[in-house]
Amino acid sequence: MDREKLRQFLEEKARVLRWDIIKMIGEAGSGHPGGSLSAADIVAVLYFHHMRHRPDDPKWPERDRFILSKGHACPVLYATLAECGYFPREILWTLRKFNSILQGHPDMRRVPGVEISSGSLGLGLAAANGMASAGKMDGKDYRVYVMIGDGESQEGVVWEASMFAAHYKLDNLVAILDNNGLQIDGPVSQVMEIQPVVDKWRAFGWRVLEVDGHNVLDIADTLVEADKTRGQPMMIVAHTIKGKGVSFMENVVDFHGKAPTKEQMEEALKELS
Repeated sequence: MDREKLRQFLEEKARVLRWDIIKMIGEAGSGHPGGSLSAADIVAVLYFHHMRHRPDDPKWPERDRFILSKGHACPVLYATLAECGYFPREILWTLRKFNSILQGHPDMRRVPGVEISSGSLGLGLAAANGMASAGKMDGKDYRVYVMIGDGESQEGVVWEASMFAAHYKLDNLVAILDNNGLQIDGPVSQVMEIQPVVDKWRAFGWRVLEVDGHNVLDIADTLVEADKTRGQPMMIVAHTIKGKGVSFMENVVDFHGKAPTKEQMEEALKELS
């Protein structure tokens, strides 16, 4: 596939993910649209272009692993798994309903394709360390990708895990920071500043690359470059926009964890169509 066709393909996949995110959160009447929308392009590139995985065999031992550490953004993961064929798309509209497999945070026991039950912020990178270490011990060539949030980076366990990964030279591990600048209580810079975040990760022994988190070709190229890294873990700082793709949600902190009204849902779906 040439680059222009690849760009069109991945952008269309991300658009579909965003449409599904808005639809399922709107139907549920609760959820976290902002950080789900900001991550859509990155997750689309991972699942539809970069990672090795089998929807018909979710536990395939040779698969690459993806961990959504910021588990409240699970609508983007659910939409992706459904689009890949891990479970029927109709299940998306049961989000957060009684007896649904799709709850407000991912459940690895019930949802095919979910690697860990996440949501307690800060734990995803530690779990990714375990998976990457196991791969090394078992002589496997799978890779582990983990997405963390910028607000999540205020958690101490993130930095403990970062030291572990660098010390044990986990070069089969790629972390992606969804750097959208907002968290539930406001701008990250006001709640607890994490900058200079690039310098911090480098100081902890990681190789760091930066990317426009909404440019699908740049994301794809950066992931390829990350996979070439040897002897140290890789951090990709992805500069993103909270609520990306829906004009009235972009950079609006209220939509971190607030569902759109019925009217807002219809307006957003129209934009994404």
